[in-house]
Amino acid sequence: MFDDSRVLGVDPGLASCGVAVLSRGSARPEILWADCLRTPSGQAEAARLRVLHDAVAAAIREHQPGTLAVERVMWGKNVGSAMSVARATGVILLAASEAGIQAEEYAPLEVKMAVVGVGNAPKDAVRRALVRTHGLDGVPDEPNAVDAVAIALCHLQQSRLRKAVRV
Repeated sequence: MFDDSRVLGVDPGLASCGVAVLSRGSARPEILWADCLRTPSGQAEAARLRVLHDAVAAAIREHQPGTLAVERVMWGKNVGSAMSVARATGVILLAASEAGIQAEEYAPLEVKMAVVGVGNAPKDAVRRALVRTHGLDGVPDEPNAVDAVAIALCHLQQSRLRKAVRV
């Protein structure tokens, strides 16, 4: 049975993908697990996507989140990089669908506003806010894993509002 008070946050990327599981605690959210998934650079993209899919699927099985929250792909000047991130996002969403859990996407600006209160906050400010403002213990040092924690926290804050709007 999947726990709706647990969320798997994912900062998608083909080479490096941040993942974190947060739980809505009684006083404040808590980090249950955070890591950075890395795929072998020498492998073909399809093989790397398989590695990513399988790792996310394994995290879902192990941690039993009720929802997967993923950062939405932002299309900038580097279209090639954005395509790789979009493909990574696709296999991440597929893993959630296969597990029967809901997936929600959040824009980078939305995540930073929820965590820091400023949409253009630098990465170090996000980590500081997770520790100081939100009182989270065990915030990782790896930037992609920090982003995954922030995405999961954003979801925990926004999920009740999103559910109310859907009704």
